[in-house]
Amino acid sequence: MNYQDVNAETIDRWVKEGWEWGKPVDHETIVQAKKGDWDILLTPTKPVPKDWLGDLKGKKVLGLASGGGQQMPILSAAGAKCTVLDYSDQQLESERLVAEREGYDIEIVKADMTKPLPFEDGAFDLVIQPVANCYIAELQGMFNEVARVLTPGGAFLMGFDNGINYFFADEKETEVVNIMPFNPLKNPDQMAQLEKDDSGVQFSHSLEEEIGGQLKAGLTLTDLYEDTNGEGHLHELHIPTFVATRCVKKG
Repeated sequence: MNYQDVNAETIDRWVKEGWEWGKPVDHETIVQAKKGDWDILLTPTKPVPKDWLGDLKGKKVLGLASGGGQQMPILSAAGAKCTVLDYSDQQLESERLVAEREGYDIEIVKADMTKPLPFEDGAFDLVIQPVANCYIAELQGMFNEVARVLTPGGAFLMGFDNGINYFFADEKETEVVNIMPFNPLKNPDQMAQLEKDDSGVQFSHSLEEEIGGQLKAGLTLTDLYEDTNGEGHLHELHIPTFVATRCVKKG
């Protein structure tokens, strides 16, 4: 079994156990979104600025590794034509359930984001990706594909871990022990940490990879913000551990 299959099975299990990022939005959230009162998260606590998204009516939006019934239902209620791609059956099932409950159309695609995306060039006006690329070893191919499926002038909104969370081997977040980059495929001790904590197979990535990779793909950075874990020792110290970026494909 490759690590992506391990991660899909792990996330399926987390969702069944009540994982925060696998809980679909409720009906009232959709009602409010249709009235224009809505937010989405790409990182743990800070909502995405509305001007990052613009007018969503009629926009073709891809939620990349964005299953779970959280972002896509809200963007659909705001007028977007949404497609969601994920590799977790449970996360995709949540998308189906919310769409059926609320009566909107969404294209649901099971696919591995490390592979070529199953969409035509320029298919989307907007691609959003909540924190997810910590579950893949290499980023550049994914960024190249995002740039390919974006229409000229389209935007890519992504949340990602800045790597600090991978310094530590326990929940106390007080003792730095791990060699960076965190790559369990190359470091058996790091794989053992993940297995002990039932954390799937995760990877740290540098800002060179995260931001530089988007630039190499031909995207232009227009804005970013930082966020914390939302709880725990690092959060209490106000140490940012996540970043969200907005990049645009040149017209």
